[in-house]
Amino acid sequence: MRVLVTGGAGFIGSHLCERLLNDGHHVLCVDNFFTGSRDNVAHLLGQPGFRMIEHDVCLPLYADVEWIFNLACPASPIHYQIDPIKTVQTNVMGMLNALENARRFGARILQASTSEVYGDPAVHPQVESYWGNVNPIGPRACYDEGKRVAETLMSDYHRQAKVDIRLARIFNTYGPRMAENDGRVVSNFILQALRGEPLTVYGTGEQTRSFCYVDDLVEGLVRLMSAEGIHEPVNLGNPVEFTMRELAETVAWLCGQEAQVVFRPLPQDDPAQRQPNISRAKSLLGWTPTVQLEEGLRRTIDDFRRRRNMEPLPERRSTTAHRAPVMGPVAD
Repeated sequence: MRVLVTGGAGFIGSHLCERLLNDGHHVLCVDNFFTGSRDNVAHLLGQPGFRMIEHDVCLPLYADVEWIFNLACPASPIHYQIDPIKTVQTNVMGMLNALENARRFGARILQASTSEVYGDPAVHPQVESYWGNVNPIGPRACYDEGKRVAETLMSDYHRQAKVDIRLARIFNTYGPRMAENDGRVVSNFILQALRGEPLTVYGTGEQTRSFCYVDDLVEGLVRLMSAEGIHEPVNLGNPVEFTMRELAETVAWLCGQEAQVVFRPLPQDDPAQRQPNISRAKSLLGWTPTVQLEEGLRRTIDDFRRRRNMEPLPERRSTTAHRAPVMGPVAD
């Protein structure tokens, strides 16, 4: 296939480009490098079938391709809240431009939507039929509502213009190439643990998330794009739920540190629970995550250590029951 990946130099996008190349596709990687990095795709430059161009998806781009993966948008609060108006524009104008490209060339298009469309959910775990609980005027709305409008555009282009759409609702994803400054809990905990600092936990630490390793997520995206006739949203994420305190404990242990925490107030509209129901992905795609949290975190920590020119730590294997409990709070 000839494949366009917008946001292709981002964390997930770069892994997707790599996978598509390995599968024998021709990949056009598009990114404006606001949060993406050339370093993420440097190893792909010069490979047959790979091309990268710098471009803002808010401006039209016409590429004669058969598949379009639209991953272009800042995905962490610290990034999408820097310029919320631009975030809305990226979600809406970027989606419109991608859909016009798909309509013009008859391409199949996949939108990287998000679990944030569910907001602070009143239904747990979250199923695709749930309409969500989102604050439309809060500080997260530029991303949450932007992604919801993008889903609306996808659905209307399918109904009105017969564009062949795929909607992936992506839950928390982690792995190598995460940006060190993205403010996400996994990267924050790893960096603090590697520095020997207390880990910053917001709220009580009892709020939960479900963490999917990036290779599993990319497998789900490829399966969804390859499947025929699936136009409804599909949750992609790991359904195993962890509290923030449990995550802090695991990261500290893998980094060889004593787990200590500093508590901070919970950010506005931060959801208390986030866990996907992946029954639809299992039944329609035969997809389920395979990488366990400890193994995925170990690979991610090794990548952070490599980028910081640190020697890898000796391998540590255990179960949660064998680890020391989180200590805290400590002096601020």
